[in-house]
Amino acid sequence: MREEHIIWSNENLDYNDWKSDLEVQYPDATEDELIPIMYSINDDYLDDERINLNVQLSHPILVIADFGLWNGRKVACKEIVLGNISDCLYTNEDYCTWFVDKLGDLRCNAIHHDGTNHYLYRVYKDNVTDTQIENLKQKIYENKATRKDITRITRRLGDEIANVYGFKI
Repeated sequence: MREEHIIWSNENLDYNDWKSDLEVQYPDATEDELIPIMYSINDDYLDDERINLNVQLSHPILVIADFGLWNGRKVACKEIVLGNISDCLYTNEDYCTWFVDKLGDLRCNAIHHDGTNHYLYRVYKDNVTDTQIENLKQKIYENKATRKDITRITRRLGDEIANVYGFKI
């Protein structure tokens, strides 16, 4: 069984994997002209994945971030209030890979000039209270949240994503 299911990535694109198709589509273009086209086409595929993952959930999505900054690692969180999985597929970082890991969690590794950020996306479970949510966020900000704390209040997104793409977790 696969360890992870990649949704989209712009990391380590290999021109040789794209070369024959690009040369057919753009027979007069040089390699220097085709490489930016490869990146542009790949970027368009991200829009396709957002359409594929236009899955509306009944609760907000909690994003837990582990930031790689010039002065060390920092942990934070935010909510995607509208609770649509497609809204997870946005970043300002240079290179990123979104994937579902072997535990069924949607994650992203995002590379930027100072390091790599790691994101974990989870949706709140039914019937959790505002107090439980705030207590979890506080633990996250204090860098004290455990996997057990997170899974008590949230559930993985991989099941909905696996239903879209037809893979098993």
